[in-house]
Amino acid sequence: MAEEIRWVKTHCARMDHGGCSLLVGVRNNKIVQVKGDPQGYLNAGYTCYKGRVSPERLTHPDRLCYPLKRVGKRGEGKWERISWDEALNITAENLLQIKEKYGSQAVGFGVGMPKGLEHFILIRLANVFGSPNVVASQDICHAPREVTGLHTCGFYPVADLHNPTELILSWGSNVLSTNEEGQIGNLMLQQLKKRVRLVVVDPRRTELAERAEVWLQLKPGTEQALAMSFLHVIIEESLYDKAFVEEYTYGFEDLAQHIKQYSPEVVAEITWVSPDLIRKAARLYAAAKPAALQWGNAIEHSVNVFDSTRALVCLMAITGNLEVSGGNINAHDPNIMGMGEFVRADLIPDKRKEMIGTYNSTIPWLMTVPPAYFRQAVLEGYPYPVRGYYGICTNPMVAWADSQYTYDAFMKLDFIAMNEIFMTPTASLADIVFPVAHQYEMNDIGHYGIGHGMIFARPKVVDPPEECWPDIKIMNELGKRVSPTEYWHDDFEQFLEDLLRPAGLSYSEFVEKGYLKGPDLFESYKEKGFRTPTAKVELKLSTADKYKLKPLPEFTALPEDEDADYPLILISAKSRYYLLSSYRWVEKLRQKRPHPTVEIHPETAAAYGISDGDSVIIETKYGQIEQIARVTDIVHPRVISAALGWWFPEGEAEEQFEWRKSNFNMLTSVGKLGQEFGTPNLKNLPCKIRRNHN
Repeated sequence: MAEEIRWVKTHCARMDHGGCSLLVGVRNNKIVQVKGDPQGYLNAGYTCYKGRVSPERLTHPDRLCYPLKRVGKRGEGKWERISWDEALNITAENLLQIKEKYGSQAVGFGVGMPKGLEHFILIRLANVFGSPNVVASQDICHAPREVTGLHTCGFYPVADLHNPTELILSWGSNVLSTNEEGQIGNLMLQQLKKRVRLVVVDPRRTELAERAEVWLQLKPGTEQALAMSFLHVIIEESLYDKAFVEEYTYGFEDLAQHIKQYSPEVVAEITWVSPDLIRKAARLYAAAKPAALQWGNAIEHSVNVFDSTRALVCLMAITGNLEVSGGNINAHDPNIMGMGEFVRADLIPDKRKEMIGTYNSTIPWLMTVPPAYFRQAVLEGYPYPVRGYYGICTNPMVAWADSQYTYDAFMKLDFIAMNEIFMTPTASLADIVFPVAHQYEMNDIGHYGIGHGMIFARPKVVDPPEECWPDIKIMNELGKRVSPTEYWHDDFEQFLEDLLRPAGLSYSEFVEKGYLKGPDLFESYKEKGFRTPTAKVELKLSTADKYKLKPLPEFTALPEDEDADYPLILISAKSRYYLLSSYRWVEKLRQKRPHPTVEIHPETAAAYGISDGDSVIIETKYGQIEQIARVTDIVHPRVISAALGWWFPEGEAEEQFEWRKSNFNMLTSVGKLGQEFGTPNLKNLPCKIRRNHN
């Protein structure tokens, strides 16, 4: 008699930031069905296709199931199976040898976007080891919005899509396709059902743009000019919240004078958006009480990101939409262990002074190292030599800007170890590869440390393959070998208990609850002011001279100079079926999006003799790649939008799975970086396109 299906409640993870509550059906230690949980706090029963097919990640025949040691030359794709003890000991010995010869700072600890507690255990491992260099993708993801918020208003302003609002201004965000951190598309849909007004700023006509009352199809790379023009309209027409501005902002008169140069007529020439449309959108946003500005990751892909994010926080502030229900809020954490204590920040008190980024003048409170500066340290020895890398949940060969530069750096390192579920272009260059247990195969906590004021239970659903370990367990055991054992646990799951102890909950009790949310504390500035040096929202930064920052946001030039030899503008858009460079090997996802596609307007396609489905060559002055043409009018005739994150798991390991062929980051460069976050231009790139005649 067949075993009955057992249903387990958990939360989605590692398909994006996660957060959708799921009901997972299990029979004989195998997941047979995934469906949305109607009681889910964020999703109320909704789940995307990625989430529903996510168990297929666990059963692929080429999944990594035991530790591997490189044999032969780096990148040849030749491995031998070794034991866990041997893999951990080799890794520890190499990291300690590098530390002894060059210092602890000579090891970089790498991570992609936060997916669970493993991100913070990695920071703990780096801190305990003594390295200030956690290398992360935050230069292009999350940190510019978060850290700019800290400098401007003292917190990270999150769009409150849980409470009633009158208008949502979606700026470079498409939550109906790819969810933001804690902002599941279902929250947007529920708001739209209530007939909330919607204004969308996006160079592509997205699903969200098609629902909008006003869609502003701006020229890529001009978002800060458009935001400055919104400020111009609202200030010049006296549409701002006068009481809030007078009592709670610093530098308003300077800002008001500064934005006079950004009239809609002037900015229309820069942005391609008509003056009437700029005025209409700005007036709608200013009139709505409250209004939520949902800002997306796309604005963080330009060297000018600090200006963009500064202008948008100023926009929230002068309209009185900061710290109000239905506006942009300061999301307070529940009563759990603070991040500093969890990662043992006390063990590395001079971290900020010693980080690679600090030598390159990155902004205070950016506590990870931009990848461009990490690679510079590897290849040039500035500001000091870096010789080792330990990476989890990341694939730098495809995910970081300027992929050839990444390849050169990784080939020069003395030692590389990676945690992975599947062999990737980056893992194929490693000396040691640790096989990981994945979502559904381990107990975890989601959403910790990403500024949305909530954490989610992710209990184990099925057992992993015998030799696959959770990232946290791997790091706990590695930590014991490279640092005093007192900083690590006999049982790695004790970290879950540590985090929850201030809440008075065990992990099993937390699983029963499902999630914890911090208190809603609206308008707390009326009692305490804002957590800035002036105790006000700093429209003009009081710390500008101290930190060598711009006091006011501005638009001075496009991210890249226009070039007649490259007449089109290249952007990218994330796919709803993948997580950046992840899961091209999951068959049901690959069937949905089998090829890397580039969106081309019909007029542009006709001018270049390109038909739908043609193989095309996309070229910038930095490189060229192949993708498949999709002819569509959702992009502007002067803009093409290429696919991100492509490599080919069906390719050969010794060729790193054709990482050059269609990889968007062969077209990007780190030759020009934003000072504040070390951000390269990942969009807004002058390019050209032609049919591939090969």
